[in-house]
Amino acid sequence: EHVFQNLGDGTYYHSGLLALRAAVDAGVNITYKILFNDAVAMTGGQPVVNVEDGKLTPDEISRQVHAEGVTRIALVTDEPDKYPIGTNWAPGTTIHHRDELDQVQRGLRETKGCSVLIYDQTCAAEKRRRRKRGLFPDPQKRAFINDLVCEACGDCSVKSNCVSVQPKATEWGRKRQIDQSNCNKDYSCVNGFCPSFVTVHGGALRKAEKPQSAGSGGGQWDDLFAALPMPDLPSSAEPYGILITGIGGTGVVTVSALLGMAAHLEGKGVSALDMAGLAQKNGAVTSHIRIADQPEDLHAVRIATGGSKLILGCDIVVAAGENVLSTINEGVTGAVINSHVVPTAQFLADQDMEMAGEGLVKRLREAVGEDFSHFINATKIATALLGDSIAANLFLLGAAFQKGYLPLSLEAIEGAIEINGVAVAANKQAFAWGRLAAHDPAAVETIAAPLMPRQHDSAEALSLDQKIAKRVDYLTDYQNAAHAARYRALVDRVLAVERDRAPGLDGLGEAVALNFFRLMAYKDEYEVARLYSDGRFMEQVQQQFEGDFTLRLHMAPPLIARRDQTSGELQKQEFGPWMMKVMPLLARMRGLRGTAWDVFGRTAERRMERQLIVDYEATMTEVLAGLNHDNFAMAVRIAEVPVRIRGFGHVKEKALVLAKRAEAEMLELYRAPAEQPTAAE
Repeated sequence: EHVFQNLGDGTYYHSGLLALRAAVDAGVNITYKILFNDAVAMTGGQPVVNVEDGKLTPDEISRQVHAEGVTRIALVTDEPDKYPIGTNWAPGTTIHHRDELDQVQRGLRETKGCSVLIYDQTCAAEKRRRRKRGLFPDPQKRAFINDLVCEACGDCSVKSNCVSVQPKATEWGRKRQIDQSNCNKDYSCVNGFCPSFVTVHGGALRKAEKPQSAGSGGGQWDDLFAALPMPDLPSSAEPYGILITGIGGTGVVTVSALLGMAAHLEGKGVSALDMAGLAQKNGAVTSHIRIADQPEDLHAVRIATGGSKLILGCDIVVAAGENVLSTINEGVTGAVINSHVVPTAQFLADQDMEMAGEGLVKRLREAVGEDFSHFINATKIATALLGDSIAANLFLLGAAFQKGYLPLSLEAIEGAIEINGVAVAANKQAFAWGRLAAHDPAAVETIAAPLMPRQHDSAEALSLDQKIAKRVDYLTDYQNAAHAARYRALVDRVLAVERDRAPGLDGLGEAVALNFFRLMAYKDEYEVARLYSDGRFMEQVQQQFEGDFTLRLHMAPPLIARRDQTSGELQKQEFGPWMMKVMPLLARMRGLRGTAWDVFGRTAERRMERQLIVDYEATMTEVLAGLNHDNFAMAVRIAEVPVRIRGFGHVKEKALVLAKRAEAEMLELYRAPAEQPTAAE
């Protein structure tokens, strides 16, 4: 009955208005969502109207569509107060905060005929570009996730649709973190229904400590860089193809431009084809660079099948794609690849997607050959040495140069960096560190190691006994020794039955150890307070931020939070620095948990969480009673059901419904397995 149609402001300007005019004329029930992001972002951030000082504005769009016959016009923005008094809006135009988007769309859905929703928010990629150049406000506010509280439910990704919310491997499993190097400061992730989100106001990202040299002078690396041997440069008498792969918003096109300028400085011919047409932030980007001594030797700009001499893989996922692999000529093409795996947009939809890069490394190594493939975690090392992951691409370019894969001189490349005029010293330093990493990787790893954030052992690095022991200690701190003993009793019983009834098989004991712990360590108000006040959270904050800053917490305490009038869901509130002083007091009250004095424990969510513990014990008792080799795999799957029950409030409730439905189906199969046909049958 009603259709919503997205329409970019660039498309609207050059032709989309004609479609809108036709819809008005035909009386179609449709809402055009005109996405006003202030730039033609899909092709490089050009202005929509590129004539003198002309600029398309939201109020101008409102007047245009009103003149075409649209009578219902709404504007949604993240800054409703930014429009000056007296702005010439079309008659009847209403202005809303983006938090009201759902309500506005519900209203437009009931509007007959053609209506328009203008969504005014600057393109995320353009925000970053302009902030680097000092052309866009850079608020002194950053989002931060307390991964101790995080449940890895993914609601923050659902709310923000932002790939700066990335997975983080911890000793308690995969959690979430904000990549501060490419965060757009959109803050919509904070709306994820989870008390792990904090905003840091004031201060600054902690600057990377300068690496110290072994000498008494310390911190002076110019002599070491100057002593690097000059590589043998390849010939460009014949066109030399370089294929750069990466993701949008990380400077891939800038690297392409630097190589083009360096070739120009040497008087060589160069062609560049940047395949970035549909690349959004973290979308795939490839740049085809062809360099020749004589410009007339360059014909096609695209690197053909088997035509690349170098694959500069700024992103390993894109580098392992079929269109890139097809350009490889084994034994001729060299590959210098950043082994760091960046989550793609698929992570937004699949919160448990596999992030390991071993398969990608193997694929590239088989295609290129062992002697021609070089892998280095440029993101990790560059961030440690230079304080920003954006330096990884120049770091990788330096490694490729030192390996002898660039037909350009050092002077030409450094000259191009100087002409570019952006962060010249930092880019030169990144390039030099990349050269050193290619020449002496062990030395660079040693230098960078003390500068990297302290990492706890990941869950995979621990033995099962160690995992169980850590969880017993955790539950003792969480409540008391009796609570931990209840956990240990079930785990020990499962391990004993597993050894007795399914010798040679394993996995059930570990599944119970991990999943029963999740249920017993449910994050109520006392536990969230403990995880904010036991020192570990502030240690994480201090690792990333410095200076004079304050913390604001974003939570929805069930006893005081308001409910949304449309969805009925609890709404988060912002709490000032005073809340951090309340946390230790609340944590010390955890002895009240489950008693008559536990006011928080009376809510439906807390009663549900306590019941899940009892239900799991009963379920595993039934599973153990019928365990054998044939149904062992199904028993493990049943034991792993709690990992599906993630989140807080309504997010957890929805997850619980799906998890219990799956559990019921698996238990039905476990209780009545399909009859095995006999030999006669």
